[in-house]
Amino acid sequence: MPKQTTRLTLTAPLEISAASTPGDGDQPSKGDMPRRFQMTAYTGGPMTLAGWRYPVVVDLAGLNVGDSSRPIFLGHQQDVDDVVGQTDRIEISDGQLVAAGSVLGDSPRVQRVVALADKGFRWQASIGAQAKQVDFIKAGANVVVNGRSFDGPLNVARQSVLGEISFVPLGADTNTSALIANQQPTQHKDLPMEFTEWLRAGGFDPETLTHEQTTTLQASFDATQATETDETPGADEGGDDPVQGLRASAAGELRRQSHILEICGKGHQDLAAKAIEDAWDETKTELEVLRASRPSSPAPGASTDRTPDHNVLIAAACRAAGMTDQRALVQFGEKTIEASDHFRGVGFQEFCEIASGRQLPRYQQDATAWLQAAFSTMSLPGILSNVAHKMLLDGFNYVEDAWRRVCKIGSVSDFKEHTRYRLTDDMKFQPVAKGGELKHGKLGEENFTQKADTFGIMFSLDRKDIINDDLGAFAAIPQVLGMGSAEAIAEAVFELLLSNPGSFFSTGNKNYLSGVDTALSIDSLTAVELLFLEQTKPNGRPLSVAPRTLFVPPALNVLASQLMNATAVNETTTANKPKVATNPHAGKFDVVTSAYLSNATISGGSNKAWYLFADPNRLPAFEVAFLNGKQTPTVERADANFNTLGIQFRGYIDFGVKEQDHRGAVKVKGEA
Repeated sequence: MPKQTTRLTLTAPLEISAASTPGDGDQPSKGDMPRRFQMTAYTGGPMTLAGWRYPVVVDLAGLNVGDSSRPIFLGHQQDVDDVVGQTDRIEISDGQLVAAGSVLGDSPRVQRVVALADKGFRWQASIGAQAKQVDFIKAGANVVVNGRSFDGPLNVARQSVLGEISFVPLGADTNTSALIANQQPTQHKDLPMEFTEWLRAGGFDPETLTHEQTTTLQASFDATQATETDETPGADEGGDDPVQGLRASAAGELRRQSHILEICGKGHQDLAAKAIEDAWDETKTELEVLRASRPSSPAPGASTDRTPDHNVLIAAACRAAGMTDQRALVQFGEKTIEASDHFRGVGFQEFCEIASGRQLPRYQQDATAWLQAAFSTMSLPGILSNVAHKMLLDGFNYVEDAWRRVCKIGSVSDFKEHTRYRLTDDMKFQPVAKGGELKHGKLGEENFTQKADTFGIMFSLDRKDIINDDLGAFAAIPQVLGMGSAEAIAEAVFELLLSNPGSFFSTGNKNYLSGVDTALSIDSLTAVELLFLEQTKPNGRPLSVAPRTLFVPPALNVLASQLMNATAVNETTTANKPKVATNPHAGKFDVVTSAYLSNATISGGSNKAWYLFADPNRLPAFEVAFLNGKQTPTVERADANFNTLGIQFRGYIDFGVKEQDHRGAVKVKGEA
């Protein structure tokens, strides 16, 4: 990814249309009306851009388009002579970025742009945008953006701001094209003289009519001519004025077209064209529009046109699997959660049908055809991957992570063994000798090792899951795996801690106490704090690092909390003699508890032992290192054998746990 991601240049088709035809009244003349342009600036797919090593996909959900007015330049040259025009419409519609506006520039450079367009040159649009947040998708990973699924490696611009738009002869995407219209409306110089006179008699200017209008009026003229020849009496026979009749006929036809366009609106333009061409009346047009608006059952494999926003479906699946409304609200937002309520109780097969955007065969009638139809789309595998990822993280965050409070979180770049160094010895400032000469400090070093490994598991969507038609059961699988990945880290930490590797906690290291008087109390806490504070550097000088965390099993949690919160206590000696009632340790340490400390399945567990830890970022006793700093599991999708499985997922995480500096913690046995 480039160091400065300030511009995303997107190429897309662009169209320059003819100047609009002025109407009656004091409107500008035809030559004064500005030319119009329109473009589909971005269709939501990956682009190969200069300065970017991998393709870029702009997330339209995070694109800030601002207001509808944007300057239009030539080749990103922001000079007055390069101003082509200005937009009056910019919007995101159907997963695409579209814009339209007027050509306002009149410099020679702009005139050449228009002239080339009139000659048939296909211009392209190039859009400058500022990338505020870019996510890199690694090779082998999958991501869903703009309703489509993409495989890494690629960059996803999650947050960006739209800037200027330019005309360019050739953009980064050479497959795009531009459709250019003629400069002036179609001229009808070859119209028959009789028809031209008929038009002028009706108040129409043949030079300003569009091809569609001319065709419609020609049909009206032909019908009128046939009627006059066969049935219409002459003026001397007492008939009406023929010129007035022509005008009335033409006016009626235009009224019919106007009403048809009004009935059809923007949503049924093809229907409007057919209605005008086939001479439908208003009643028939209204009936056909009503029929076209009514949903119909699609044929098997056909698009259902009812696929909701993918985030809504993902939210529905996660909630069906047991994700709490509170967690779902944080993940998806209130609007998405409300929309997902419509899919409560949806079975797995129906969910796949909605997500794939097509009607599927019945699974029990033809399992192979169902699987092939469902997973041949781009949307369904991507949605299921997102569901798996969300539920994996949800399960990961459910598991106790007390170890984070006492372990340093580190990062490694590969799976090799890494060495950690910490400077030691004497760096104390010394008196400056006469003459201003400074003494050299003594630098030593201590080293500790660390190594990451991969932990993971695979799960599949199999025949049983599909037949059972239980959406919640499927989505719950990755949640359980997420919990498993978190448990893998926690167990690795506590198995190492409780195994006391290399006599990490020992009297020789001055970080271990045992005996009946070490049970958690004010006196034992005082003794352990003193032991911690008397830790020294290799040169024998004070370490000067204070403990911060009181780490206890659940059995001691209440007592530890009382010792940290109560300002007064009522302890007595064995002889039942009163002691000082003031608590000297109130508020001194953070209390952290973990069930792993006393778990019977882990060797070394105890419900009486307790610990004091330093701030792990200041003096780490233990470190958990993640590959490239990624602390959450990764989920990846792979197509499986359609005859047996629909889809497979694998979840994995890369980490390592290792003891570091023994002076960062003290263990107290709490018993003899």
